[in-house]
Amino acid sequence: MAHTHAARGERVGVFKPAVTGLDEPGEADHELLRRASGSDQPDDSIAPYRYGPPASPHLAAELAGERIDPERLIAEARRVEAEADYLVCEGVGGLLVPLAPDYLVRDFASDLGLPLVVAAPPGLGTINHTLLTLEAAQQAGLDVALVVLTPWPGDPDEVESSNRRTMEKLTGAPLAALPRLELADPASWPALELPV
Repeated sequence: MAHTHAARGERVGVFKPAVTGLDEPGEADHELLRRASGSDQPDDSIAPYRYGPPASPHLAAELAGERIDPERLIAEARRVEAEADYLVCEGVGGLLVPLAPDYLVRDFASDLGLPLVVAAPPGLGTINHTLLTLEAAQQAGLDVALVVLTPWPGDPDEVESSNRRTMEKLTGAPLAALPRLELADPASWPALELPV
């Protein structure tokens, strides 16, 4: 999404409330968001909370002797949004993941009030997981703009094809598919058709 908007010449602000797993090898989510958007935002602007252990944000914060502050998250996201034409805010693990013991990703999404794009794998188990996510979003009054099956294979098997057809019937939300991306080469990424 960030790359699609940036390719249209829009100033894209990117935000992720917390990044965990920095102790693991590979590119961190906030770095990938910066590259995808063409942004020059500093780390603190993209992800105000960053932790080494690959854990739920509330636990990673606790292990660091901190607590994620929801008001800080909202203020930082609004600041990024004010400096851009378009804000892309990536979640953390799913809508029901706690950012703080009493504050879920879903609460943050609700506080921001942005349209929601749900990324879902195309394989076995995705129907249940995706429908549960959409139900959780609906309970919070979130506007689900799009469900994206990713990475969508070039030659989907019977399960993947059936999952796509079934979710098109059951979700009530627009559905798109995105192939596996070569993360090191954003220029190769296809545009994602965005209904929002």
